[in-house]
This record gives sequence, C-alpha cells and structure tokens, in this order.
Amino acid sequence: MEIGAFLDLARSRRSIRRYLEKPVPRALVEKILDAARWAPSAHNRQPWRFAIIESSETKHALASAMGNKLRADLERDGVTKELIEKDTARSYQRITNAPVVIVVCVTMRDMDVYSDTRRKKAEYLMATQSVAMATQNLLLAAHALGLGACWMCAPLFVPETVREVLKLENDWEPQALITLGYAADERAKTRVDLNGFVMYI
Repeated sequence: MEIGAFLDLARSRRSIRRYLEKPVPRALVEKILDAARWAPSAHNRQPWRFAIIESSETKHALASAMGNKLRADLERDGVTKELIEKDTARSYQRITNAPVVIVVCVTMRDMDVYSDTRRKKAEYLMATQSVAMATQNLLLAAHALGLGACWMCAPLFVPETVREVLKLENDWEPQALITLGYAADERAKTRVDLNGFVMYI
C-alpha cells in the first residue's frame, strides 16, 4: 500500500454512532478480527480477546445491566434525574442499535509474572497497550471494508457487570465495546496541528 492510500484511510476514519438496519456478514467480521490479531504485542503474547455479540437479546441484556450501573453512579454523583435518563438512554441506544458489538478484553494469562508492584503495573500496561493496538487495527480494517465503528470505553467502569452478563472467562477483563455496522450518518473531525504536541529533541 502506498503511504498516500494509508493516510487517506487513517484520516477519513470516523467514530460512527448510528447504523443502518443492515446485518454485517460474519465473513467481514472475521476479516476485521484477522487484521486485529496482526497488531504488535508485548513479548508477542497477544493478550487480546474478543467477544462478538450479534444477538439482539444479548445486546439488550448488556445495555440494560450497564445502564443500571451508570444510573447508580450518576445518582451518587448528584446528577439530575433528567440528565441521568438522557445519558443512560443514549448509551442504551448506541449498544442495542448496532448490528454487531465487539467486546474487547485483555488477559494477563500469558504475560510475565513479577513479585513487585512496579513491574506488575508495567506488565499490565504493556498488555493493555497491546490490546489498544489490536483495536486500532480493527477500526481501520472496518473502515477499509466500508463499515462504521465506534470505540466505547464504558466497560472500564463496570468490567464485572460485562463479564457476568456475557459469562466471560474470569481472566477476560473488558476494556471497550466496539459498535459496528453500516454508517447511517457522516461525521467530521478535526485534529490539532502537529506543532501542538510534538517536540524534537
């Protein structure tokens, strides 16, 4: 691939939150996951795991359980009832209206084990960075295949709830939800100029 083609792909990708009522073929999902698994990873341990949700029933169960946790958190924060209902409804719709939801998880099963806190933290961060790189591959592959997607970080706040609803293995720690489908809208995005965050040393 020429650099220009890649830059066009990276620059044109958007976070899509509304999808057409059109199923995503399993073959396309598998192509996207195949792209994800070729990401670099710490020690080449490939600590990513993906749970694919296609069932409407499961999406509704997950969105409801996560919404209940969000509602409880916002109530403790003293947020108004009106805003709570707005936030929980928006999250519910984003999850349940997506044709496919991919739950991205990290596992420490094959990562190195240390006795001290400093290296344990570093190893965990290496694993989560690896999962993030795989997820970026996933997002770019989805875009290249004509699909829209959006990275939702909500599972970080309720990992136990996600694991319980989906009956995930104990070492699968949810990191994100990726909603996936054919885009029903177009979105614009901006970026800070390179000079705003680069320092040459």
